[in-house]
Amino acid sequence: MNFISKTTLFQGCSEEDIRNMSKHLKFRRDRYKKGHVIFGMGGVVTDIGLILSGSVRVEHTDLWGNTNILGIAAAGEVFAESYACIPNEPMMVDVIANEDCDILFINVPRLLTPCSVCSSQNKVIHNLVMISAGKNLQLSRRSLHTSPKTIRGRLSSYFSQQVSAQGSNKIVIPFDRQQLADYLNLDRSALSKELGKMQNDGLIEYHKNTFVIKTDIQ
Repeated sequence: MNFISKTTLFQGCSEEDIRNMSKHLKFRRDRYKKGHVIFGMGGVVTDIGLILSGSVRVEHTDLWGNTNILGIAAAGEVFAESYACIPNEPMMVDVIANEDCDILFINVPRLLTPCSVCSSQNKVIHNLVMISAGKNLQLSRRSLHTSPKTIRGRLSSYFSQQVSAQGSNKIVIPFDRQQLADYLNLDRSALSKELGKMQNDGLIEYHKNTFVIKTDIQ
């Protein structure tokens, strides 16, 4: 309960509050191996997932097998909140275990039903609304990153946002090469080639998913 009480979803709730809610709302906990599809496209969900350990990725695959990564959620974060809050809305994405993970599931219809016993339930609902608003901002950022016509422009947009978010010119991104290409809607080979050019031009240095932004990359 100590970790759960420190998550954004349960901010302002005591461990006792969470224990009471776990009984009333019937929390469910499951573990998944890397690559397991937790929620599949086309399915209808009523639970949100709170990641206790590991991470999940959210991706969309079209009819031709082209995959587009929309984001990665790490320990302490939630997923599927938008779909769980809209009754009978089929998922347009897959949620996949990005690594071995431990997930706590919370039923949204129960959460949204007023309860005189769980005094902190309204706090969780408030936190869920704030989380959903934050996710909308993330999608807006991705739209900004994929709007430039050139590969360097997309990388520049993404790196600039990461430098601002991490407060340092040395950044660690949550994607491998293929995932970064999918996130920016690029071909992996073309992405790797452009990264090499940017390094040769003295704009960046990188090793795996650690990057040092050397200068203005616009």
